[in-house]
Amino acid sequence: MSVLPGRITGPVGVAQPRGAALPTLVIIALVAFVTTLDNNIVAAAVPSIGRELALGLTELQWISLGYILPFAGLLLVAGNLVDRWGQRRALLLGLLVFGTAALAGGFARDAATLIAARVVQGCAAAVLVPATLSLLRTNLDVRGRAIGAGIWTAALAVAIAVGPATGGLLSEHLHWSWIFFSNVPFAVAAAALAPAAAVTTERSAPGRVDVRGMLLVTASMLLFLMALVGTGEHAPDLAGRVVPAGLGVLALVGFVLVERRSAHPLLPRALVAERAFLGGVSVQLLWGLGVSGVFFFTPLLHQESLALTPTEAGLPLVLVAVAIVDATPLVAPAVERWGPRYTVLVGLLLVSAGLVAIAVVNHVPEVPPRIPGLLLIGAGSAFTTPLTSFSLEVVATRDAGIASGVLTASRELSSALGVALIGLVLTVRQNAELAGGAPAPEALASGFTAGLITAAVVELLAAAVTFRCFRSRTPESAAD
Repeated sequence: MSVLPGRITGPVGVAQPRGAALPTLVIIALVAFVTTLDNNIVAAAVPSIGRELALGLTELQWISLGYILPFAGLLLVAGNLVDRWGQRRALLLGLLVFGTAALAGGFARDAATLIAARVVQGCAAAVLVPATLSLLRTNLDVRGRAIGAGIWTAALAVAIAVGPATGGLLSEHLHWSWIFFSNVPFAVAAAALAPAAAVTTERSAPGRVDVRGMLLVTASMLLFLMALVGTGEHAPDLAGRVVPAGLGVLALVGFVLVERRSAHPLLPRALVAERAFLGGVSVQLLWGLGVSGVFFFTPLLHQESLALTPTEAGLPLVLVAVAIVDATPLVAPAVERWGPRYTVLVGLLLVSAGLVAIAVVNHVPEVPPRIPGLLLIGAGSAFTTPLTSFSLEVVATRDAGIASGVLTASRELSSALGVALIGLVLTVRQNAELAGGAPAPEALASGFTAGLITAAVVELLAAAVTFRCFRSRTPESAAD
């Protein structure tokens, strides 16, 4: 890995010390892993939590939603604030709040305390992620950014893959509280490294904060997510979906109008005008839309159709992580030879092929036939890692925080949207099979097959957007 010789200049002219690259890469790995792990590690432990705390379905849903809704909804706000507060202040504050909330969640013995702790964790994660991703732009050169982006994507993909198995393992053999306690060492380690990596404490984006824009865009995201997942014990009826979705549209329209008239817009106009950046956001959204939904329902299929235990049901997803780790060293050479456009394009095609490969053998109630497809998904996901570094490369340094927030918001939103999309396809197909007299396990497998094919089509759409929006080679760094 090469870094700029001597000292690296941060977004406000503050020199980064020699040796900041290694702490930066370690922080990137730690934050990517722990913030993503918290999205899916809870799922396998929900039954244990519900039994011990006597919680109903609505309260159990909010243990998960309490984290993901503020995480996704506040990312744009947090990205803007990172640019104004400075990286060190944002990182240390985010890590302190995240770790404290994790402890509170582990010690919680009632629904209100646990859900409140998850909400606070989600808010802290929304600050941590753009603050960490902005280090890619300010601390590393072009090659270093590619390596950092690879580490980031590999860490989050590993967290997605091992989360269900880890949650099942901890809740089955220790106690569900260790799911939250396990966050603390990651937060402590990242905080210890933060002073060496993030020294830009001055405000990098002076001016007034667009408070109205922040409130409107956050409200819009939250309302759209509520329309998809609901807030009650049962799935929302038509009115329960239309009303929050309609309010979300109004909030989004209001955000656009406010941004056009604001002297200090939340989304810089230069950012909105950059086609490569908008393309990167779209591809990030589409990639997660397919993969996240499939990963969410895979443990359920393995338990119901393959009769695996909760811990065993999540283990096959570890193969995805293994493939990502093995393929990641090949990504940087591929970018140097073919450029980010074709590297990401090949990655998305491999992911789509992996999803189809699993769909073809999904009727077989065994794990081994699924292994080639899982490995293809992992290897393909590794080759999509230049998406992050390329999207940030075209952004001016002063906008690194908000750009990182937008990219991560698209990923978090894709998680909720992916679960909703694949869940809808799975349910419709499953109900049709049940109506035709198929046994429940076969009906579930048929529904999951339909979900896999849908996800594969989404990945192909992402590949088309990549081909249309990306240039063949990594552009020169944007001017400050």
